[in-house]
Amino acid sequence: MEEEAEKLKELQNEVEKQMNLSPPPVGPVIMSIEEKMEADGRSIYVGNVDYGATAEELEAHFHGCGSVNRVTILCDKYTGHPKGFAYIEFADKESVRTAMALDESLFRGRQIKVGAKRTNRPGISTTDRGFPRARFRSRGGSFSSRARYYSGYTPPRGRGRAFRGRGRTTSWYSPY
Repeated sequence: MEEEAEKLKELQNEVEKQMNLSPPPVGPVIMSIEEKMEADGRSIYVGNVDYGATAEELEAHFHGCGSVNRVTILCDKYTGHPKGFAYIEFADKESVRTAMALDESLFRGRQIKVGAKRTNRPGISTTDRGFPRARFRSRGGSFSSRARYYSGYTPPRGRGRAFRGRGRTTSWYSPY
């Protein structure tokens, strides 16, 4: 078995040398920002794509615009179902202009939206909204309305805040 495996490796190496192919890269290929921007300049966004559409059908629909390098149909990472939009990367930038003419055309019975692909800037996220400010603000000061309810404390009536002494030495809630 080991001898056969070695022979197969030798044959594969010989074929690669004859065809001048380099071995495939190991691990994910990391592109620089400039390369991403250049690839995004040759790409389009296609919205309202039918959920049953395949990459081959999309490639055939946009084949008249130019040579297609890649078709990416985005899927939900939890369910695996398509999200309803795709990205198509062309070989040259001129194909993007001709593909924009297919905006609002029919694909599998649906009117698709075609636009230029945006380049995501590093460090700017549309999902990160920061700290939820309004959710945890209380109106009465530094303690919550629950503490007022359970402790029996009622705020003084009148204008503004009342003087509460030098400081609180005991906590509001003491179960024992």
